[in-house]
Amino acid sequence: MVFLCKFHGGRRHGEMLCLILMQNSAERIENMLVEVKKISKIEMSVVSSLDVAETFGKEHKHVLRDIRELHCSEEFRQSNFEQSKYMNEQNRQQPMYYMTRDGFTILVMGYTGEKAMKFKEAYIKQFNVMEKTLQGKLIEREKGIAVRQSLTKALQQSAENERMHGHAYSIYTNCIYKVLFGKNAKQLRKEFGISERENIRDFLPEEQLKAIQSMECLVSGLVDCGWGYDQIKEFIQKNNAMMQIAA
Repeated sequence: MVFLCKFHGGRRHGEMLCLILMQNSAERIENMLVEVKKISKIEMSVVSSLDVAETFGKEHKHVLRDIRELHCSEEFRQSNFEQSKYMNEQNRQQPMYYMTRDGFTILVMGYTGEKAMKFKEAYIKQFNVMEKTLQGKLIEREKGIAVRQSLTKALQQSAENERMHGHAYSIYTNCIYKVLFGKNAKQLRKEFGISERENIRDFLPEEQLKAIQSMECLVSGLVDCGWGYDQIKEFIQKNNAMMQIAA
């Protein structure tokens, strides 16, 4: 947010104006947004052209122009920039871009000045944090595959899969989602705005992936012990409630 104020009194005026500009710069840095999005079907940390425009104090149309006029290869452009759209204040669709760390670095290379350098450094720090988070998430996803395979095998070897006409895994997964998040797979897809072809777990943070893995390990063990669906559902509901109270 930019505050335009007039003060009279020479030095005092200069001090107040300097303070406002410093606060404005701090707010811009604090409001930067590095997020996770798929670029060329690969999950990556990205930032939007809208956020770059706001942070560096540029008109969005000029940032779009800078992106389009970059003298980079088509391969680099496709790998690091993804065109998208947003709704403006007049409720009209307008173009925008998401860019990766490399795309951002190339774009802002020409943005000079002391303030611009501070913003660049702040963005790079945010990219570093997000990429560590993403790396941890990818590790959990790999662990989750093994746990999921174990649960699938346990269900296939039990009477549950036949009783549920081959849909035991999806039914148990919905139960786990409902216990942990209060929503089934269909409701989560609607919340995230994703299709049935996309994996819900690609959109969950590391901590939630860990919670699913723990629950799937527990369910797998109970299935191996011969427990039925209703018994398991009641048990994991009580177990989750107790863990929340303890936390």
